[in-house]
Amino acid sequence: MRHFLDFEKPIAELEGKIEELRRMSEPGGINIADEVGKLTEKADKQLRATYAKLTPWQKAQVARHPDRPKALDYIAALITDFTPLAGDRAFADDAAVVGGLGRFRGRSVVVIGTEKGNDTETRVARNFGMARPEGYRKARRLMELAGRFGLPILSFVDTAGAFPGIDAEARGQAEAIARSIEACLEAPVPLIATIIGEGGSGGAIALAAGDRVLMLEHAIYSVISPEGCASILWRDATQAPTAAEALRLTAEDLLRLKLIDTLIPEPMGGAHRDSAATIASVADAVSAALIPLLGLDAAALKRRRRDKYLDMGREGLG
Repeated sequence: MRHFLDFEKPIAELEGKIEELRRMSEPGGINIADEVGKLTEKADKQLRATYAKLTPWQKAQVARHPDRPKALDYIAALITDFTPLAGDRAFADDAAVVGGLGRFRGRSVVVIGTEKGNDTETRVARNFGMARPEGYRKARRLMELAGRFGLPILSFVDTAGAFPGIDAEARGQAEAIARSIEACLEAPVPLIATIIGEGGSGGAIALAAGDRVLMLEHAIYSVISPEGCASILWRDATQAPTAAEALRLTAEDLLRLKLIDTLIPEPMGGAHRDSAATIASVADAVSAALIPLLGLDAAALKRRRRDKYLDMGREGLG
């Protein structure tokens, strides 16, 4: 059964009626196809009208949709011969960060992602995509491995942020994130990062400080969650919609501000309505971003990356 967001209730009612009609038999030879057709057209118009004017807060809800394709979905669809690698060689493995070796369109790559899980059991096992220090140290280990073997790095980011628990802080959460960002910036190979859902705070930047940063149309990318921002500024989490507006966390805003490089369109109604089409679009965008970088040597990549991030904020952020 499809999960509908609060602002999608009119669409849910129409699609519910359509489904009910389709289940009905046709006693007496009554043809219900015309009625289904009219309702389908009305539902499509409602869907287009709704998604044409999403607020930043509504986009945040779409980015968090439980049926939205996750990092492991992208890896399963795009990476052949995938061999997962585990552990940070210091403390433990962190299931919130997945990664390993594989082939993307025939080219050997290292792939890393933050994985939220798809149901209650996997979400708990993955800590809802919020990594601990060992997750970021695993990511750093994989990036260094990619550098040693000259393999491009692909990252898929979907996290509300790094895990804020006492145990994570005790094991050096801030240092682990900083070292992971450093590994991104110092990688001697191309790094293409894609924000596929939530890109929350340093927990996202730790895997996204790449040569090219791609972002799905209804994903979000911000220094803090709208709820967290509202709790700090207004001491009231119900002000999250206002905070979302102020944070400029949408792909459109971030592209305009030159904080991301590419906006990847989603199917009408969001990535969760057509995962296969979304993943195919991401694959094409990743390939288009990666190919021009393959001929550059390590020094050129690091220089371009350094200039890219130093230039951020120098203009257009007023």
